[in-house]
Amino acid sequence: MTPQLVRAQRLVIKIGSALLVDADGLRQSWLRALCDDVAEARARGTDVVLVSSGAIALGRQVLGLPAGPLRVEQSQAAAAVGQIKLARAYEEALAPHGVKTAQLLVTLDDTTDRRRYLNSRATMQTLLGLGVVPIVNENDTVATDEIRFGDNDRLAAQIAVTCGADQLLLLSDVDGLYTANPKTDPDAHHLPVISQITPEIEAMAGDPISGVSKGGMKTKLMAARTAVAGGCAMAIAEGSVLKPLSAVANGTRTTWFLPDTDPQAARKRWIAAMKPKGEITVDDGAARALGQGKSLLPAGVTAVSGRFGRGDPVVVLDGRGARLAVGLVRYASTEARAIAGHRSDEIEGILGYPGRAALIHRDDMVI
Repeated sequence: MTPQLVRAQRLVIKIGSALLVDADGLRQSWLRALCDDVAEARARGTDVVLVSSGAIALGRQVLGLPAGPLRVEQSQAAAAVGQIKLARAYEEALAPHGVKTAQLLVTLDDTTDRRRYLNSRATMQTLLGLGVVPIVNENDTVATDEIRFGDNDRLAAQIAVTCGADQLLLLSDVDGLYTANPKTDPDAHHLPVISQITPEIEAMAGDPISGVSKGGMKTKLMAARTAVAGGCAMAIAEGSVLKPLSAVANGTRTTWFLPDTDPQAARKRWIAAMKPKGEITVDDGAARALGQGKSLLPAGVTAVSGRFGRGDPVVVLDGRGARLAVGLVRYASTEARAIAGHRSDEIEGILGYPGRAALIHRDDMVI
């Protein structure tokens, strides 16, 4: 069944540069209409994350940089200037709706390094829990080629997986996937639903259409692979109309890519496939709590073995050595040994800094 945008629990929206910025600068009326849509989604109870391009395009206008390719240092300077303007624009457009915003700048390292990934995930979960709309972009001011996503389609997909989104919407200058380039092939037809990304589907991808955006259909298919593997449905829609989310909800032409599972199940499957790097033994009370779906607190830990870092997978055992769970631990092995058997409110006194209450959070554990 085709997903419905109004039923999204957590929605990531990617905004392409060509939608947000034109030759005259920021498209204020379009941005305000988009934020009207975002506010309506928030009122329905949907968590919203915006992955927004446009910083470099805005910054180069402010700095008066010439058209055409920029040197790396020019792009980074433009990004530094444009990020301020972009963040302020979203803040001002969402403030009348009583919606708070936050800015997150990330690089590829932040999603491939497990510790950084967990930090990013925890930050986004906290912001969303507080009703904030995070505005995410690649940290172009520091990212070099080896730590770059290179386009915000794939960044948006990774953010969707990181925050456990069930829907990802790529607002772009195309209205979905076609069997061929519709601008050059009159026999090309639109594909409304893709249930599996096959080699034949990949062969239909083309190149970017506009001179502003970087991502073409190939990058969108790469994003779709990441999203659906994480249990997130992904849609591609032409977003230049006012209130583009409403247009998608009302049935405008869109291509949906369907996952075969949900975000939570996909995450659990990912954790279960990891090779554990240590073991944590718990008492009977903690074992019962885990069976009830609760997080593992330090107070219930009786022994810690192995060497592991924060974010590594560990096995949880009961007092008889039976395997209870596997999960991503929130402390390194030396820290876990130090706080084992202690209450969460004692952690700061033991370690010298405030820590997280749970040793393994229930969202990071497979029973």
